[in-house]
Amino acid sequence: MSISKRTAIIWWAAGLFAFAVTIYFHIPLITDGVPGGISEHQSAPDAAAVDAIQNSWAAGGLMSAAKIAMGTDLIFIGIYGIGCVLAGLHYRARSGGGGQVFLRILGWGALVSGVVFLITDYGETIAQFIQLTQFAGDDDLAGFASTLRPIKMFTWSTGFLTVLAALIVDRFSTKAA
Repeated sequence: MSISKRTAIIWWAAGLFAFAVTIYFHIPLITDGVPGGISEHQSAPDAAAVDAIQNSWAAGGLMSAAKIAMGTDLIFIGIYGIGCVLAGLHYRARSGGGGQVFLRILGWGALVSGVVFLITDYGETIAQFIQLTQFAGDDDLAGFASTLRPIKMFTWSTGFLTVLAALIVDRFSTKAA
């Protein structure tokens, strides 16, 4: 399967744009009662913590905003994750020596990061969204989401850095050729 660089980078860049949009929708959820905003909900270890966060948002009239923010998160996850996977597939398929070997390694990194990011962030966000729509924390769902959060954060970062590094290496290896 051959993925064009253009297609991969359009998806990845669109994912970064979707991330910026998602952050915009998350900002209103940062309140005096929930200073960590959506991050606090993501890392809430149990039902009591989720309930306290959601009650604070409800008292501030922010439940609709929270649902919209999590909805934008679900869209961002798909676009960005697919972008990392496509970039990974593109760079993994490179042939030749020198910088091409490094590009293949970066491609594998982006591919694995993208897949694991998709799985963990969708798992975390769906667990959050269920609690939000039911307006009830759940120990199992909260524990699941908070367990996935560090993995999701790591794979978001590694996906970003490996694609960025691949773009830089590709740029300089193309100039050298």
